[in-house]
Parts: sequence; C-alpha cells; structure tokens
Amino acid sequence: MPAGVMVPTRNMPSMISGNGNVGGFGTISGLTLGQQPNNNMMEGQLHPFEMTQNTSESEIARMRDEEFDSALKSGSENHEGVSGDDDQDTRPNKKKRYHRHTQHQIQEMEAFFKECPHPDDKQRKELGRVLGLEPLQVKFWFQNKRTQMKTQHERQENSQLRAENEKLRADNMRYREALSTASCPNCGGPTAVGQMSFDEHHLRLENARLREEIDRISAIAAKYVGKPVVSYPLLSSPMTPRPLDFGSQTGSGEMYGAGELLRSINAPAEADKPMIIELAVAAMEELVRMAQVGEPLWMTSLDGSTSVLNEEEYIRTFPRGIGPKPTGFKGEASKETCVVIMNHISLVEILMDVHQWSTVFSAIVSKASTLDVLSTGIAGNYNGALQVMTAEFQVPSPLVPTRESYYVRYCKHHAEGTWAVVDVSLDNIRPNPAMRCRRRPSGCLIQEMPNGYSKVTWIEHVEIDDRGVHNLYKQLVSSGDAFGAKRWIATLDRQCERLASLMATNIPTGDAGVITNQDGRKSMLKLAERMVISFCAGVGASTAHTWTTLSGTGADDVRVMTRKSVDDPGRPPGIVLSAATSFWLPVSPKRVFDFLRDENSRNEWDILSNGGVVQEMAHIANGRDTGNCVSLLRVNSANSSQTNMLILQESCTDPTASFVIYAPVDVVAMNVVLNGGDPDYVALLPSGFAILPDGSSGSTGSGMADAGGSSGGSLLTVAFQILVDSVPTAKLSLGSVATVNNLIACTVERIKASLSCENA
Repeated sequence: MPAGVMVPTRNMPSMISGNGNVGGFGTISGLTLGQQPNNNMMEGQLHPFEMTQNTSESEIARMRDEEFDSALKSGSENHEGVSGDDDQDTRPNKKKRYHRHTQHQIQEMEAFFKECPHPDDKQRKELGRVLGLEPLQVKFWFQNKRTQMKTQHERQENSQLRAENEKLRADNMRYREALSTASCPNCGGPTAVGQMSFDEHHLRLENARLREEIDRISAIAAKYVGKPVVSYPLLSSPMTPRPLDFGSQTGSGEMYGAGELLRSINAPAEADKPMIIELAVAAMEELVRMAQVGEPLWMTSLDGSTSVLNEEEYIRTFPRGIGPKPTGFKGEASKETCVVIMNHISLVEILMDVHQWSTVFSAIVSKASTLDVLSTGIAGNYNGALQVMTAEFQVPSPLVPTRESYYVRYCKHHAEGTWAVVDVSLDNIRPNPAMRCRRRPSGCLIQEMPNGYSKVTWIEHVEIDDRGVHNLYKQLVSSGDAFGAKRWIATLDRQCERLASLMATNIPTGDAGVITNQDGRKSMLKLAERMVISFCAGVGASTAHTWTTLSGTGADDVRVMTRKSVDDPGRPPGIVLSAATSFWLPVSPKRVFDFLRDENSRNEWDILSNGGVVQEMAHIANGRDTGNCVSLLRVNSANSSQTNMLILQESCTDPTASFVIYAPVDVVAMNVVLNGGDPDYVALLPSGFAILPDGSSGSTGSGMADAGGSSGGSLLTVAFQILVDSVPTAKLSLGSVATVNNLIACTVERIKASLSCENA
C-alpha cells in the first residue's frame, strides 16, 4: 500500500501516552511511524500510514475496505468533553469518552457541507453553537467528511481506469489478430513482421500525438470542471458514418447513376483496414513527390503544352505501387498546375465532403458515395482524414462509357499552408472482375497564396480498359483531355470563379438586366446549379441508364431512356423521356458555344420557341469569360394568343469543355426566386448542349478560347428532357418516342445547317 493512504487510528494498536497525546502519529502527510507526536492530534482523525513492501494485495484490499468503513463511521463520531492542556494534565490516566452525533446534527452538517465543504473558524463556531458542539468537533467532522468524499471519488476513477484498460486490452488483441492475418497486396502471401515496421511506427507516432492532444484538452477542461478528466472517451465522428449517395435519382427512390460494380461494393472489413491505411500513407508520399518533381519523371510534350509521364522512370521511382498493370489496360497520366480564387482551407473542405465535391465536379462525377469513414481528422480539421469511397466518372456523352472506381481518399497537412488529398484504388484488396479502371495515386497538392488564392497541382494517373469508347471520342479520350488533370483543374478554376461571384457584394449597377439583389442572386444561382447537375446526370453513359438506340431515322443515332418522377418537388410529376445524341462538327468549340448561347440566334435552332423573339431579361456574370453567366430569357411569341415563356439558361466554358443548359420555368415561381425565395420547389426539366474538342492537335489547348475557325472540330452532344405524360403510372407510347426523336433530329439538322453557312 503506497504512502499517503489514510487509515483511521481506532483500527490501530493503542498508542496514547500518559498525557493524552497520541504517540507515533502525526497530521502531516509525510510523517511515518516513529516520528514525533503532535499535541493537537485527536483520536478518530484519519492519519497517513506507510506500509512495508511485503504487504500482500489481499491485505491492501482488506485495509482499504476497513478504511472506507471507518471513514463512514468517523464522520458521525467525535470526542466529548474536550478541554485544554490543564484538564488533560489533571486527569492523565482517565480514558476519553466517545459519543455518536445525533441524527439532527449529522443532517445539519451534511446540508452545510454541500454548500461549503471548507468552513472557516467563524462558520465552525456558529455551526457548533447551533448544534451544541465544540468548534473542534465540527472541524474534525468536516475533515473526515472530505476524506470520505475523496475516497469515493478515487474508487470511481479506479473503476473508469479499469474499464478503459480492459477496452485497450481488447483493442490490442483485435489489432494483433488483424496483423497476424495480413497478407501482401502484391503476392498474396503472409506479411512478415518486419514489413509492417514502417506502418507500425507511423501509427505509434500518430497514437502518441493523439494522446498528447487528449491530455492537453483534458487539462483545459479540468480548469473549468474543477477536477482532472481521467477517462478518455472514444474518438468518434461528429455524425454517424453511413453511405452518402448523390446524383440523379428516380422519383420512386431507386438509385440512378450507379453501375453494377458500385452496387456490389460494401464498406471494408475490419481486417482490411490496416492495409488500407498503409496503402493510403504510401500513396500520399507518391503523390507529393510526383507533384513536386519534374524531369526525368515528367517529360515535356513536343508542343510544350503538357507534361508526359516517363513510365520507366515511374516504375524505378515507385516500385511498390498497387501492382502491375492489368492485361489489356492502358495507362493515362497527366499533371496540371493552376492558381484558383479560393483559399486552401475551403478547397480541402470541398474535396473531403462528398456532396460538395460531386456538386463542384458534376460534369465529371456522375455518382459518388462514402462507404466508410476510417478517420475524421484531428484538431477540428481534415488533417489525417481517411474515407473509403466509390465514384463514377463520365464524359457528357452517351457514347463514352463511365469509369467506376473503388478507392480510399486521404487528406494530410504537410506544412504551413500546404495540404494534399490523394485517391488510390482498393481493387487489389477486393478484386472485382467487372473492374475496368484503376486509380493509381491521384489527387492534388494545394499551396496557400496571398489574397485568398491557392496554387493547385493536380495529378491524374489511371489504368483503363477503353475498348468500349465510340470511334467519335477515341482521339479525345486517348489524348487524356477527357478524364485527365487538365479537365479537373479547368473545371475547378471555373467553379471557383462561380463561387466567388456568388459571394460578391460589389455588383455594378450600370448594366441593364443585372441582378443586384443579393438574396435574388443566390437563389437564382442555386436554381441554375441544380439545373446543371440534373442535366449532367442524365446526359452521360452511366451503366445504370438503360439507353435504347433508335435507328432508321436517316440521322445520327439517337439514344433515349425513360424514368418516372414521383413526389419530387424539383421535377414535374409523370413520365420523363430523355433523348441524347452526339455528333462531330467541322467548327471550333468556341464558335459552336457562341452560336448556341446567343439569344439572337436562338430561333435558328430552337423549335420550341416557335419563331418568337428571344429577349434577355436578367443575367448574372459568374466568371472572367463573358460566356460564363446565368440568364433569364423571355420568348415573345409571334402568336398573340400564346402566353410568353420564360427560360432559365446557364452557359459556361473552359479550355476543356463548354455547356449551354436551359429549362422552361414558371413566371410566378421565378418571381419568388428573384426575390430571394427557396428555389428547391421550382420544377425543372433541363435540356441543352455539351461541347468538347475532338482531340485533334488544333482543338486542344487554347482551342476553346480561339475566336477563329482553325482550332479543329467539335464534338457536340444534344440532350432533351421532356414530360410526355403527367401520370407516372401511364405507359410510354411509341408516338411520344417518335415525337422526341423527330424533335432532336430536327434540332441537329438546324444546327448543322446554320454553322455550315457560317463556316462557308
């Protein structure tokens, strides 16, 4: 039993001297047997007692129990007839008498103790006077009561520590079992202990740092709680990890936009998590090195516009990786750098939040979900955050198969103002024969810049089976511009400008039609964002879409699909028919974009405007390029008996892709939106165009921004969403399909004719 444990003297052999003093004991914590007595010491007070080293554990436990029982009794027992030294000298051999406090005295002192556990001399005298006790009796009762409370508190803390110890022991056993069953990701054989040393060392350092963080927080909490926080609660996510599905969904609640591969994948098993962590740490190291080094790992292309990965140097530099390239797959690697108008912290939050990420990159990400959150990060940010995810990447055309990926995303704070986010496939942990795309370490390095800007270096490195790509898009996909770093970084730059315009407050009021009402701007931009997301989700070749090719029309193939809309406030109820077709134009993407977004040339291709004059009523600029804007158009019908129609349109362009997306809107609903109302209840069925370069050397790079016609050709996708029946349970008629087919074919012919005349 360690020194300092309190034991009541009445359980010890009598050592009262002839003058009434207690021999061999003292009131100071450090005193032991044999020290000089204290003349003011009274029997019944608790004293320190030092045990010898050979005391058994059973004896220690028995003495603790006796100590606690005696403390309970000593709280209500005290001396009677205490007097000064003269009285003690006159009666040296008379045994002191004891008496038990009355129930009333105990209740009164208990009540006073709750209010003031440390009464001063004045309070003790007053309490003694009221209860008929000596101040010294009151003093000793309060001392014993405080000791009793301290003992109870220590027992509770011991129980908490014992439970925490058992939990840590169970965790240790579970981790040992996981390590014993770990296998090599390359050969599939058992993993030697030596191969785990780096990962184990990393985890030990991380665990020590987390413990220090908990101790620091506990010390701060102790200042306010009044006692140290000794128990360590489980570090848990602020929200329960669960699959977060985003993308287009049918009104009946069925998942829309996920292929069979993504449907078949669940959260990782506990035994896989140590290997996932090790893979993520290695991927982070590889990404940072690939982002920071140049030659010989990255070689400059012949035209000097792009960086090309040296495959042999890559294998020498990173021999570990995720294994050799599968048979029949080809590698795609690209690297791009850009300065964007967003601070580094906001960028990290967008990349680590699956909802924000899939919204910002809606033109590329057709489906995304978080299967499991292995770590939420530390110190209130995403440093160390680890998420297991699935995603489906697309090109806005039904002719290019989507790329499905199952991977882990890891975020790390490297230095002051420098963050990195990396993805790496987990297919080697859970092989799937349907897998056609593997993500080697890909992601971005984010560096803080002055005035709220950030420098972003993006790495895309995948291995893909692209045999299903249509001949029209083979050159674009082979060039890397369809899924490469250039498209990711260009989309991010454009979306950062859009978000900056959303937060802008200094809106120029000189131009007519500019919306200056801040709430109205936010509502209209939010509505346009939902329109763009809905369009992108329905124009690609997601494996969940059931496309039917209509032939025999004499035009390019038109692919259609149907879906039912039920109880969706953002869509009109009924059967919606989506139709899309892609074709090549011998005109630069810039020319096609300007023609389609111009309201003055709209009646040349828009059959639904019925020859009416299109007028822009309001617009919001959301980027440096004048083509990046949200507009509200009014179609003044030539027939006076018809009601004028409003059209919400967003046009956006960057060096890799351009979009013109529009949807008819209700006049009353738009008035609500322009006044800052909730845009979520405005029903939309978007249609529009996706314009891509054709992948030839003249159409990439600055082709989107070139005003001339010598920038190669364009790949144009036309997509319509039309409500063919307002009854969701109705059957789709062949007449409706034929009508939509004729509508899209006629629109394509008009666009070709108009642009051919201009090009001539």
